[in-house]
Amino acid sequence: MASAPRAFISFDFDHDETQRLLFAGQAKNSRTPFDISDWSSKQSLPQSQWERLIEDKISRTNMLIVLVGRYMSSAGGVTKEIAMAQRNFVPTFGVYVNGATSWSTLPSGLSPGRVIPWEWDAIALKIDQMMREGKNRF
Repeated sequence: MASAPRAFISFDFDHDETQRLLFAGQAKNSRTPFDISDWSSKQSLPQSQWERLIEDKISRTNMLIVLVGRYMSSAGGVTKEIAMAQRNFVPTFGVYVNGATSWSTLPSGLSPGRVIPWEWDAIALKIDQMMREGKNRF
């Protein structure tokens, strides 16, 4: 059996921590049509330590999933994580959470065509797409 895709879940630490917990927890539910291993940072760290740790983690994942909340314009860490993913050729997509919609501000580096609603079947399809895009990474 193939191992679960390794996903780094990027989120606004100040506003969307609950959504990250719900997303990662629900992804482990046996009825969810996919399985992921959440490699996100679970704590706040000093900036230089955070940047080294996070870039290393992102570089070893299959994809970056951005939980796009209503306050993305103030989430500088999310923008940095997207840039880290781009530098390391890690496929990225977003999921709208916490009342965000297609009218919400997206973080720099995340195109509107790569953000989907929080619907498990659509997320499963997007994960399959990201695995195909990054198939030559490992």
